[in-house]
Amino acid sequence: MAGLRFVSDERPTDAEALDAYSQVVTRVAEQLAPSVANVRLRRGAGSAVAIAPDGFLLTSAHVVERARGGIASFADGSELRFAVAGRDPLSDLAVLRTDTADLTAAHLGDAGTLRVGQLVVAIGNPHGFGGSVTAGVVSALGRSLPVGPRGAQRLVENVVQTDAALNPGNSGGALADGDGCVVGINTAVAGIGLGLAVPINDATRRIVHALINDGAVRRAYLGIAGGSRPLPPRVAQRVGRHSGVEVIEVVPGSPADRAGIRPEDILLELDGTPLAGVDDLQRLMTGERIDNSAEALLVRGDRDIRVDVVPDELRIPAR
Repeated sequence: MAGLRFVSDERPTDAEALDAYSQVVTRVAEQLAPSVANVRLRRGAGSAVAIAPDGFLLTSAHVVERARGGIASFADGSELRFAVAGRDPLSDLAVLRTDTADLTAAHLGDAGTLRVGQLVVAIGNPHGFGGSVTAGVVSALGRSLPVGPRGAQRLVENVVQTDAALNPGNSGGALADGDGCVVGINTAVAGIGLGLAVPINDATRRIVHALINDGAVRRAYLGIAGGSRPLPPRVAQRVGRHSGVEVIEVVPGSPADRAGIRPEDILLELDGTPLAGVDDLQRLMTGERIDNSAEALLVRGDRDIRVDVVPDELRIPAR
């Protein structure tokens, strides 16, 4: 009958479905185990993922927060000394460098292809138990994770939330999809039963590239604290947009202060790029904008105002 759908009698049994699930997890674990290392430091431990045969591993910045180097041990029993090639606390990513040219590199995927409910596998070294594997599903996408020291915090965008069990020591390990592609670097949030992973995407690939080549990531800085705010109806109708970034605080002497930006201003655009939220502005604060003038469109009261602002370089306070 038209419009009716029938459930096929060919549905797999529970045993068949469980066996298929187990085969996926087993295959991913076998594929990635040689690429995931147990990272041992003078203080603490964690995990890391080999990303290039010529000696580079990726981990969480907080794992190697106060370290210059340590030892990475692999599933085959081999151990390698590493140095911290670069650390970026504002993305919670760090790159480690070893002297070998024979690492088994994991394949980096794209977290943008993930869907809620999709199977994911976490591999790391919780509590020092090397090569531990847990599996679960993507619980949520698009989460934000505040990282970095006080006074220079940023949000890591599009963080992956999973119910795959993560414990201390899992941080820096791999979160992989069913094809064995690494789609995130795990970060264990102890005590609240929540697993998060910094996504592998174009933004994090650029960060990793900068850490390998320069040892650091340069970012521009305006000197405001703000938040997303719906625009007044008359303003929204005039500019054809529903929200902007409300300036809550301006740091004295900052680029925003020098440009005449004030609290309660609402930023709409930067160099013609619409700003609907703080993440939009944060995404534009790349190293290329440092010391280069940009035109900001803002609303002050009922008036549209354009100001030129010259971003400084963001300096991370010493800890």
